[in-house]
Amino acid sequence: MSREHFSDQKEELSLDEGDFLVKLSRKAILTYLKSGEIIDPPDDGPKNLFKKRGVFVTLSSYPDDELRGCIGFPEPIEDLVKATITSAVEAATGDPRFTSVTLDELDHLIVEVSVLTTPEEIRANPKEIPDHVDIGSDGLIVGRGQHRGLLLPQVAAEWGWDREEFLANCCLKAGLPPDNWLLRDTRVFKFQATIFKEKTPRGSVERIFHEKGKI
Repeated sequence: MSREHFSDQKEELSLDEGDFLVKLSRKAILTYLKSGEIIDPPDDGPKNLFKKRGVFVTLSSYPDDELRGCIGFPEPIEDLVKATITSAVEAATGDPRFTSVTLDELDHLIVEVSVLTTPEEIRANPKEIPDHVDIGSDGLIVGRGQHRGLLLPQVAAEWGWDREEFLANCCLKAGLPPDNWLLRDTRVFKFQATIFKEKTPRGSVERIFHEKGKI
């Protein structure tokens, strides 16, 4: 079975561009932990990275791969390089689920950057929403009232969820009962992501692939 990339967007980011974003994320975190300063967006980056894009930065421990922080911008409201810097610092110091990353700890963390396509609402009868979700390709956003939850595409693939489990867990992420995706006034969006990740802390960067297909 051939492997397909998470993202089928028209402007696919190259591995060099992803490597740039991952290194930028690590530099932003390191600078902030040392001095409390936010670095300025670079002037010499690839032009494709100065377009407005959604992005999430994820930190995980090495080698046990435990989540250590994940923050980002679901919508394309900032230039990608600026949004990446902000997301990186917030993933390290502002994720309410975790204490702030320490300077010594950073050497033992993997940096991962997910560049998002613009979320699109799934407009279907609630019972048919799972038919529009591809595990291994789509991320989800569930919104109802003031509640909003997002799960990146790689989460469902890594946990082995089927489509309904993915929707249920996204509801839980939003602080909603797991079956709330079936209610008509709940809005469900999907998006794709191009994902770049360090193989080891400060090591080479790879583009992450998963099997795509409906479970």
